[in-house]
Amino acid sequence: VKSEGPKLVPFFKATCVYFVLWLPTSSPSWFSALIKCLPIFCLWVFLLAHGINFLVSHRSANRILAGLIFSAVGDAFLIWQEQGYFIHGLLMFAITHILYSSAFGMKPLDLKAGLLMGLICSSCYAFLYSYLSGPFTYLVAVYIALIGFMGWRAVAGMQLCNDLWTWTKLSACIGAMLFMVSDLTIALNKFCFPVPYSRFIIMATYYAAQMLIALSAVESRDEEDFRKRS
Repeated sequence: VKSEGPKLVPFFKATCVYFVLWLPTSSPSWFSALIKCLPIFCLWVFLLAHGINFLVSHRSANRILAGLIFSAVGDAFLIWQEQGYFIHGLLMFAITHILYSSAFGMKPLDLKAGLLMGLICSSCYAFLYSYLSGPFTYLVAVYIALIGFMGWRAVAGMQLCNDLWTWTKLSACIGAMLFMVSDLTIALNKFCFPVPYSRFIIMATYYAAQMLIALSAVESRDEEDFRKRS
């Protein structure tokens, strides 16, 4: 907390600015896009503050940074989603989930967690299916598969049964779950029925998810420092 907390202060301030200003979504502008993306920009700075050499030499950290970059582009597209840019935003976040999955890695495999995540995602898609039409019928299916895969890799890294978990792996796991909650709320609100306080739920869980996933990138640095002390 002492080492990473101060680096996250700009993120918390930018998040507060977003919720305080609460710019109307009915009048999209570059200013509203900037305010929405600002917390994600601050997470870029958070990772960059660990040093370029750290990002270059650690695969998980640089892929999470790349995911945050695509997330910011996706956020900007979604500002103009009513003007036809929703699919563009969906594509950017799909790439984000691929990058995050790659950062979390494929070890340990944990097929039980994968089956559970597959069941959850299949149930969500089965519920949404009757509300979908046109290209969204398959686009949403692909997107759910990607975010479900990302969630599986984050959960699999926990290794609670083997008592091998770390605070950064826990951070990745909770972040992935919150990301799924955020995106499910978007889907329900857009395709099914109005969700009360949907924008607050979507953005609060989204910003928390991105912060926790960004925090998980410092795990390799912790391991490096531990080896040096040893």
